[in-house]
This record gives sequence, C-alpha cells and structure tokens, in this order.
Amino acid sequence: MGNRTHLVWDWNGTLLNDLHLVVAATNAAFASIAGPAVTPDEHRRNFRRPISEYYAGVLGRAVGADEFGVLDGIFHDAYRDGLTSVALAADAADAMREWGPHQSLLSMWFHSELVPAIERYGLTSHFLRVDGLPGTVGGGLKAEYLARHLAGLGVDGTRTVLIGDSLDDADAAHSVGGAVVLYTGGFTDPDRLRASGLPVADTLSEAVRIAKTL
Repeated sequence: MGNRTHLVWDWNGTLLNDLHLVVAATNAAFASIAGPAVTPDEHRRNFRRPISEYYAGVLGRAVGADEFGVLDGIFHDAYRDGLTSVALAADAADAMREWGPHQSLLSMWFHSELVPAIERYGLTSHFLRVDGLPGTVGGGLKAEYLARHLAGLGVDGTRTVLIGDSLDDADAAHSVGGAVVLYTGGFTDPDRLRASGLPVADTLSEAVRIAKTL
C-alpha cells in the first residue's frame, strides 16, 4: 500500500448506485417551476456544486437561496420516495473488503437519514465513522465537511485518499492534502473526470487498487 493509509468513501453515486433516482428527483424539482427535464447524460455532463449553480445553468437564470431551499425540499421528497428501490454499486462490498479496516464514509446527504440507510444496507461495521450533512438544506461544497470528518477521526489529510464520483470530491481531497480516485459510474460524465488529469477508475475495485498505490 502507498502512503495513504485511510480511505474516505463518497456515498451517493459512488457506493450507492442512485444516478437514476437523483435524475428523477431533479426533474421533479424542475417540473415544479415548469423547468426542463434533464436526461442522465445531461446531468452527468453539467452537474456541479454548489447545486444552486447547476440549477441556474439548467434554468438559464439565477436561483436564489429561498428558491433553492424550496427546490431542494422537493428534490429530497422525491428522492426519499424512490430510495427503497436503489442498490449498491455492483462491486461495492468487494471494494470495501479489498481496502481493509481503516475506512470511513462522508456524504453530502443528510446525516439523520444517512446513518439509518447505512444500517439498512448492512454496511455500518465497515466504517470507523459515518458523517452526513447537518441541517435540512443541502447543495454545498464538500471540503469543509471533509476537514471536520478527518478531525473527528484524528486522521491527517495527507494520509488520506478519497474515492468519489465528482470533481467536488477531488477539490475536497486536495483541500486537506489528500489524494483522490474518481469513479466513472456516478453523477459525472467520465470525459469530465478524465480531463482533470486525476486518477480515474471504471469500477470501485479498480479505484481501490489505484488508491493503494498513491
């Protein structure tokens, strides 16, 4: 294994294969204001954080904090309704086993819903710590939450590698001196990930193998 001894997993779009549900919930939010529907490919090409900026790009106009709060609520209501039908990524369990004991999970989904979901999927024992988003409105950047997550673990960022599906995951990892492997099976178009010049993997098991070399 390389110098990175702790692995932080992303949840949505990485361990959890929920792209189709995220797109459906996004379209429910847009439909509430007579906005356009997006396809999965469009979502993967254009999605970014803060999510209010992604919404603004799709809608062709600014989205203020109050309006985003309403849209985010509609998104999450639709997301919750469909969550029971969502499976883990095909090789998620194998990939977690392949890394070993020193791993944790940081999600930008709400902590109060994330923790019981992790329990339902039978994954709690894999992680030294599970952190989701405090509060009730999402959509921000991951960096500050990663710093808090690692502080709670007592883990130095320079000893850390993050596996996630977005460029925001990369920005977060770099903000703490960590490394990242980007996974093509989630919310971001693979070409966008590869254009970053960062390590990219098409499966989670491959991502772990790369992470071990960093």
